[in-house]
Amino acid sequence: MNSPTSNITTANPAFWSQKPEDLYQSLGSSATGLSAVEAQKRLKLYGPNSLASNEKTQLITLLLKQFASPIIIILMGADILSFYLGDPTDAIIILVIVLISGLLGFFQEKGAYNVVAKLRQLIKSNTEVIRDGKQQTIPSDQVVPGDVIVLDAGDKIPADALILESNNLFVGESALTGESYPVEKIVGIVAEDSGISARTNSLFAGTNVFSGIAKAMVVHTAKDTEFGKISQSLKTRPVENEFAAGIRKFGYLLAEITGILIILIFVTNILLHKPILDSFLFALALAVGLTPQLLPAIISINLARGTRKMAEKKVIVKRLESIENFGSMNVFCSDKTGTLTEGTISLHECVDHTGKSNDTVKKYAYLNSMLETGFTNPIDESLKALKGICDEKAFPKTAEIPYDFIRKRLSIAVSENGQQTLITKGALNKVTEVCTTALDGDGKTVPISDLQSNIDKLYQDYSSQGLRTLGIAIKTIPAGQKITAADESGMTLLGILTFEDMLKEGIGDAIKQLNGLGISLKIITGDNHLIAANIGAKLGLDATAMIIGPDMVHMSMESLVQKVNSTVIFAEIEPNQKERILVACKQAGNVVGYMGDGINDASALHAADVGISVNDGVDVAKDAADIVLMEKDLLVLVDGVREGRTTFANTLKYIFMATSANFGNMFSMAGASLFLTYLPLLPTQILLTNLLTDLPETTISTDNVDDDWISKPRRWNISFIKKFMITFGIISSVFDYFTFFVLLKILHAGMAEFRTGWFLESVISASCVVLIVRTIHSVFKSRPGKILLAANIFIMCLTIYLPYSPLAKLFNFTPLPWTFIGAMFVMVALYAMTAEMAKRIFYKHVSL
Repeated sequence: MNSPTSNITTANPAFWSQKPEDLYQSLGSSATGLSAVEAQKRLKLYGPNSLASNEKTQLITLLLKQFASPIIIILMGADILSFYLGDPTDAIIILVIVLISGLLGFFQEKGAYNVVAKLRQLIKSNTEVIRDGKQQTIPSDQVVPGDVIVLDAGDKIPADALILESNNLFVGESALTGESYPVEKIVGIVAEDSGISARTNSLFAGTNVFSGIAKAMVVHTAKDTEFGKISQSLKTRPVENEFAAGIRKFGYLLAEITGILIILIFVTNILLHKPILDSFLFALALAVGLTPQLLPAIISINLARGTRKMAEKKVIVKRLESIENFGSMNVFCSDKTGTLTEGTISLHECVDHTGKSNDTVKKYAYLNSMLETGFTNPIDESLKALKGICDEKAFPKTAEIPYDFIRKRLSIAVSENGQQTLITKGALNKVTEVCTTALDGDGKTVPISDLQSNIDKLYQDYSSQGLRTLGIAIKTIPAGQKITAADESGMTLLGILTFEDMLKEGIGDAIKQLNGLGISLKIITGDNHLIAANIGAKLGLDATAMIIGPDMVHMSMESLVQKVNSTVIFAEIEPNQKERILVACKQAGNVVGYMGDGINDASALHAADVGISVNDGVDVAKDAADIVLMEKDLLVLVDGVREGRTTFANTLKYIFMATSANFGNMFSMAGASLFLTYLPLLPTQILLTNLLTDLPETTISTDNVDDDWISKPRRWNISFIKKFMITFGIISSVFDYFTFFVLLKILHAGMAEFRTGWFLESVISASCVVLIVRTIHSVFKSRPGKILLAANIFIMCLTIYLPYSPLAKLFNFTPLPWTFIGAMFVMVALYAMTAEMAKRIFYKHVSL
């Protein structure tokens, strides 16, 4: 007999046009799902339910990327040509140096990749499935065709599936269809030629449940899903963040300088009748020297170390690039619940319209919360504390209308006294709008208009105290009648529920620390303006600097941009307005972080420069976030910002080094080639210089960072880098030419001595200048990290040793007299002192 796996067929891929019974047969499954054993077989057959490339492919791509630079490719081509034209030794040396540099970058980036991969395991999405007849939770990447999945509000749909059961199911499909509003999904059959948006009986990977509940049969996973097909065909790149854009512009700047320099040097050397191939290799080697070849690796090392450090602070980074923006963030937007408050909502009172405690209100509020099967929330958990007011088993549930963000109500129908009682709980204004009557103080039913003024006064009073209010209403419906959302009408208001969410202990100190880091807090909440003002006042925020949602409806984007920087609190905000607020903040010149963990936060998380969620947030929020906090605590966020700024600072240090000593040395070498009768350094020597000056920089991530870098947000500034390059590049070149003068006119160096002496001076001066440009302060006041210092000292010693080592002949070095060594050290010392003084003057006139 064949196993169920062997019965799977793809003869009819249009599963939306099939009956569930037919699909069970074709998938070798049933309404009770698969067995665990069968699921494992299918996992081996179909592979993980993930769109990520396999590890082997990623590593090969990463390795090839190290040699993808046009300059490196041309250099290696010219090197091969040199090999066949009779200079195999130098050709092999050049090839080995290029390979060492590339492999160094590869292993460093591979390490960074491994760090992130391990951390992502901590925030994997899970899916509820039915296996062996029982509902259980599994990682989403282990879902297989034939699985029956159970979905609830906030869940990310893991695969393409056919709906078996649904109740008021609305799904956000904007990621797939572009439709901005959630669409209703129901059980049924649709035509085979229906488009994606018309397949109302189907669910698709990459979309999310907005409201309602469902069971569905998985048909396609991973690359076989509609989302997978689009992903494979488009291969869309993530949106470029500010730091990535800065790196790209910096790359363009160097490319322009390098391109011009290559042409000028090559043409000039030809005109001076120097060997064509040697001149070409020299020009290309200079280009490699000018190019910060290890920049991608240095960035990856810094980001990986920052990721590890942030993980120690309970901050998990999903996308490495977001660390830079995290450090640059100057505006942080957040809801109040769970971030500013404890997030453990406690029931305050259940009252009638007079404000008196009422057992009838308690009874129906308890039944509504106890019997609902939607997503877990703090309000319902607090109402379950009323257990004892009645026995829910005596009130069998007959229907449920799940909560959604349009109705803002949740209804449960129970069997009571031979009829159905519909119990509706929700935002007070949304409940009263479906009520025509209310219970007065004597328990009599009266028109709600008679009590509206009392209800409004209670609402105002409770809100002013910072209490959240919900309404509770009922309606009698004949037994056996099917209940829908349309039945939420003509109801009777029973009373009001009030809830309290205390401010977190130490939240005031956390906000002060954020302010001390140059980050301003903005509260974005759906609560009414009175509650928001109460919370703002307790936190010491300007509660008068407030914009409310209804006013935003009539506000142009230009007007919002003008007001957003001076606004501290946004209250009564609808989900679709959050994104608009964040876009306005960005247009006003801010780097914006947003913390959200709810169903309706995904678009806002995408819109922010830094999307932040928490590990116990809903799947769709965690998926959209760049950074996930293991604890919903602003102090954790403060630690994360500090690490982000440390990472940003250490990355810029490498760029400063590459644009000062390296740039000056290579520019000077280009100039020297014009008046010398020989090349100032051979291509092999230039590449060795580049490798040795880059090696210590791989430890830059361990360097100490001054408080100046951490105390306020820093942003990528290409203008500053240009000024830095020109200033310190000129200083470097001036001393280079002074060195040429000493070597040629005072020490009367020959060709081999000149090249060796110049090699020593170049590498040692570059190692020294790293220790100078790494800080704004004096090198004696701001000490470098031990590993960085040790690495630079090691390279200096190695450089001095090379001319006397067995490798000297290989690189055409010659042992130097000690007078030469002494002269080179004097030059390096003078250069270091000048660079230190120039640094102080530079930072007085140019701010980062």
